[in-house]
Amino acid sequence: MADAKTEKLDFTTEELGPRNILSPITMSKRRGDFIANYVSDDDFIRFNTSASLGEQPPLDRSQVLEKAGPREKIYFMPEHVHAGIVTCGGLCPGINDVIRSIVRCLWYHYRVRRITGIKYGYRGFLPEYSFPTMELTLDNVDTIHKVGGTILGSSRGGGQEVGKIVDAIEQLNLNILFTIGGDGTQRGSLDIADEIARRHLKIACVGIPKTVDNDFSFIQKSFGFDTAVARAVEAVASAHMEASSQPNGIGLVRLMGRESGFIAAHTALASHEVNFVLIPEVPFDLEGINGFFDHLERRLLRRKHAVIVVAEGAMQEKLLKEHKTDAGGNLVMADVGPYLRNEIERHFESIGIEITLKYFDPSYQVRSAVAVPVDSIYCDRLGNAAVHAAMAGKTKLVIGLVNNEFVHLPIKAAVSHRNHIDPESSLWRDCLDATHQPILMTNAAAGVNFRDGGTYKPQKGVSRE
Repeated sequence: MADAKTEKLDFTTEELGPRNILSPITMSKRRGDFIANYVSDDDFIRFNTSASLGEQPPLDRSQVLEKAGPREKIYFMPEHVHAGIVTCGGLCPGINDVIRSIVRCLWYHYRVRRITGIKYGYRGFLPEYSFPTMELTLDNVDTIHKVGGTILGSSRGGGQEVGKIVDAIEQLNLNILFTIGGDGTQRGSLDIADEIARRHLKIACVGIPKTVDNDFSFIQKSFGFDTAVARAVEAVASAHMEASSQPNGIGLVRLMGRESGFIAAHTALASHEVNFVLIPEVPFDLEGINGFFDHLERRLLRRKHAVIVVAEGAMQEKLLKEHKTDAGGNLVMADVGPYLRNEIERHFESIGIEITLKYFDPSYQVRSAVAVPVDSIYCDRLGNAAVHAAMAGKTKLVIGLVNNEFVHLPIKAAVSHRNHIDPESSLWRDCLDATHQPILMTNAAAGVNFRDGGTYKPQKGVSRE
């Protein structure tokens, strides 16, 4: 995230054309009358909130983001609008909440009656699959927020068939396409929007970023993340109960986090029952004088049990033998959970210490969970903001939360890189405080200065001999 704050990026959002139609939403243009206000295109928020005394540099478009919300004038005639919604990629808590919010905002606020759900991701546009579309109405979305998954179904891949997808959009006579999906989905949405522009069509493409890993650039938080942490904390509680119920008990929990350890770190902070968090951003060795096993031994000697959380993307530089990608273009990773479980068991057997290890992988339970209330609220507001942007003719953007404000973020910026935990950040510092694990568990760190001002030295009484 630190790099994102210093990049020179243009946050200007694209529009289909002038807005000449008065919005059917009644709002105010002045403060103090107890009526909600329209949002102007001149309403911005500063992206980088850090500042130094005495500094007042002029702001440019790389430093501010356009606020999301209803505009006084819109681009589309509501009665003529045909909107489409597609959900792509893996499941995530809150997808149905977003679908419901989009449909209800279109229906109630803009009187749009033609809303079509595209089944099974971008493949639903491709004629070779012959997937039927789904009419979306108030009745059939009324209670979908109470179940997990997506009523539209999902799949990976298909987004590279841009020509066919735009052909289908034309045949369906869509004016607006809402894409709910992750990094690959939004890259596909940008390609689709570019092809739409090349054909001189007036179709808005607006994305709602979906990644349970919380690793979208610039965006403060992805929907579903709070639910993922809540469900992960339940798994950790079970792991802790199992581990603490027997001598030398170990609970090992594998959580999602392909390139970023946000779920793992927040779970440790929320539970305070985790002793070690292993994430992709912070290197660690298993063996050696300052390796993970050395510290795990000492934890067992001192407390007789331990709980470990490992993010799925950890250790990939050591485990991955060949680079393969799935249908969505994502790297197929080695499964660190079973590997680490086997290595822990092998290690303690080799030094003659009996352990009882219980392994937990709640990944699919987390992904398919019903959104917790804080996520449901977030999803509802994301869906509303997406509709307001689309009806105003905004395109090639995603809706994001930045500095506690909903904003329009150009897709190009949102997919420019992934967000990662900064090992020198307050988040990771607080995570280390919660777990009491060493700052670094690498052999190279043996002898380096640690938080207590001393240097690492092997402790007596914990020898492997």
